[in-house]
Amino acid sequence: MFENLSEKFDRAFKILKGQGHITEINVAESLKEVRKALLDADVSFKIAKSFTEDVKAKALGQNVLSAVSPGQLMVKIVHDELVELMGSEKSDINIKSNPAIILIAGLQGSGKTTFSAKLANYLKTKKGKRPLLVACDVYRPAAIQQLKVLGQQVDVEVFSDLEDKKPVSLARKAVSLAKDKGYNVVIIDTAGRLAIDEEMMNEISNIKQAVSPHEILFVVDSMTGQDAVNTAKAFNDKLDFDGVVLTKMDGDTRGGAALTIKSVVNKPIKFVGLGEKMDAIDVFYPDRMATRILGMGDIISLVERAQEQFTAEESAKLQKKIAKNQFNFNDFIEQINLVKKMGSMKDLAGMIPGMDKAMKNVELEDNALDGMEAMIGSMTPEEREKPEILNGSRRRRISSGSGNSLQDVNRMIKQFDEIRKAMRSMTQAGNNPMAQMRQMRQMMKKR
Repeated sequence: MFENLSEKFDRAFKILKGQGHITEINVAESLKEVRKALLDADVSFKIAKSFTEDVKAKALGQNVLSAVSPGQLMVKIVHDELVELMGSEKSDINIKSNPAIILIAGLQGSGKTTFSAKLANYLKTKKGKRPLLVACDVYRPAAIQQLKVLGQQVDVEVFSDLEDKKPVSLARKAVSLAKDKGYNVVIIDTAGRLAIDEEMMNEISNIKQAVSPHEILFVVDSMTGQDAVNTAKAFNDKLDFDGVVLTKMDGDTRGGAALTIKSVVNKPIKFVGLGEKMDAIDVFYPDRMATRILGMGDIISLVERAQEQFTAEESAKLQKKIAKNQFNFNDFIEQINLVKKMGSMKDLAGMIPGMDKAMKNVELEDNALDGMEAMIGSMTPEEREKPEILNGSRRRRISSGSGNSLQDVNRMIKQFDEIRKAMRSMTQAGNNPMAQMRQMRQMMKKR
């Protein structure tokens, strides 16, 4: 995410490296590169120019402390301006009403239907809601079936009526059903078009008037850049929506939509989609996104994801096993599965400061851990419990049973031994990684 933009910002800040103080000349050179980086990311010239002018005014108006280099100061100023550009702070979805009615709009192919199911799953698992999905796309043949399949995946009911071809009528029926059956959130997936047209705008406006949604979310394919921003403006003029959803943020996106859509439509980005999995959805935090754009990672989000998977009780139990040197392959496979639940490997790596640069030429596939699982799965219960008994003949059997080479098996066992030693060393030094992450999160909250 934003890999090219991050690299170009880094080059821009290097111009100030080694400079004793900030001058109008070296700031101008640095900001020339910043402006180029923004334009290459598909940010409009007007916004890029305004952004760099604001940064320049703030940079020249500050004295550099002896403990802070000009380059560090510039990073701080650019970070703060990026946060401001993207909306300053997170904006919550309005789900206070009962039922809360959420209308999903956007062009065809933007990912509306997938996002609708992801949102239902998010509200169900993270907010304790009982959502109802509504299939109001009566034009695209596979749309209703797609929503039903996704609804089954997240165990959320989908309302549809194949006899009724009128979206307004379908929306009304769904809201009535929700009130009768006790659903406290109604998510209405509407039809998209290949381009903005009057008929589409009128239809979704009529749905809005019929059910009076408490939240209207406009779904945008982030890979379309400035086209996405222009489309959002056209929809907002007609619908006056409440927030934006940027999908496909895990793809080769240049970042223009994320950086400029707030300033163009004056509506906050509320969610981002990060993949096809039903839990691949994040609340949008402008400050966290700014730190990732600048290659500084996103430790807070990483901590939050980890805490969702690791309870304090499980962490304490694991710590005892590590301290007694009893950490085995059963524990290892359990940790692998927990890590996989936290998200894609590429996304997780991007949250660790400096990891993007370190792993620049390394392909991080989501199935990177599958080979390890296969090898551990080919072990006997005794071998998983007692790694020290894995002699040559046992390793050859594991190799044959898992479909991996003997070298792969040896490499995996060596990695396991190194991980076990590192974890024990940290425990003996009094460091509890999960406790440290919880403490870090508390510290960040107090900022």
